[in-house]
Amino acid sequence: MWIVPYHRPLVVAVQAPYGTPHMARHIKPGRLLPLLALAAALSLGVAISVGSTSVAFSSALDAVLGGQDSVVREVILNLRLPRALNAFSVGGLLALAGVLMQVLLRNPLADPYVLGISGGAAVAALGAMLLGFGGLIVDWAAGTGALGATLLVFALAHARGGWTPQRLLLNGVVVASGCAAVVSLMLALGDETKLRGMLFWLMGDLSFAPFSPAALCLLLGVGGLAVAGARSLNVLARGEIESQSLGVALSPARILLFGATAALTATAVTTAGGIGFIGLVTPHLIRLVAGSNHRIVVPASILLGGTLLTLADTLARIAAAPRQLPVGALTALIGVPLFLVLMRRERRISS
Repeated sequence: MWIVPYHRPLVVAVQAPYGTPHMARHIKPGRLLPLLALAAALSLGVAISVGSTSVAFSSALDAVLGGQDSVVREVILNLRLPRALNAFSVGGLLALAGVLMQVLLRNPLADPYVLGISGGAAVAALGAMLLGFGGLIVDWAAGTGALGATLLVFALAHARGGWTPQRLLLNGVVVASGCAAVVSLMLALGDETKLRGMLFWLMGDLSFAPFSPAALCLLLGVGGLAVAGARSLNVLARGEIESQSLGVALSPARILLFGATAALTATAVTTAGGIGFIGLVTPHLIRLVAGSNHRIVVPASILLGGTLLTLADTLARIAAAPRQLPVGALTALIGVPLFLVLMRRERRISS
């Protein structure tokens, strides 16, 4: 997907992009990826075992494999496993979108929601809720709103002379601010009986989301293509001038990155609402411990993002049981201090 033609053989030195300092020691990929895969499997095991009624891990595994206990099988297969898979898929989508967004904008602080995609989805979804719709109609409205915001940002940024990452980022921030203002008006003027559901959707909620095969398939498909095009991502992360000198077709690569990021974010927002910090913190953490080679950063970010959101959703289910907390609020509470710690550590390394 992102493999672009080169005019001559290319050897790319792996270095920290966006000015991020290169650490003296990194975890070897042969250790990191298996560890993250194991953590992902354990997080899914915890998610299907822990709840208002605890189920032994062996019983949960037996239910997944077609065990005889119909009650346990009903709880695991129809309630917990679909939600756990949704959480993992959405976390992976947001983490992958964060990686691609940071390459697209060459900015380590870029977030999947920075281009106003989630804002457009929120406006459309809340509008559908105010009109009395629910379920699939809200999901379709969110997807349509995300697509509309994406096209608007791209159209505004594509001025005479082409568009630049700075112009794209600026237009995205403006569109996101406008969508936030519209959302505030909707909440202020909306029916009070619908406010709770609207707020939970805005803060991220996996309680009523049916299993989304599209989210999982998109994650696997785009993730596989991103790994295959990791060499091109490494080049693009080095800057526009170096990319052009190495023969990278910038415009097609940017359009592909933009479209992929928009699709990933829109699918995540449609499935679980607004969930922040996963796409911002996860790529940072992976680059700090594993370097900046996207052949490693992409799969590691997917695994870590899925693991973090799965664990956060499990905590949201049990922290105030029988009440459920919005998972987006928990990711923000965890993400803010974690991000500050990462920034402090990065500053210490660079000094």
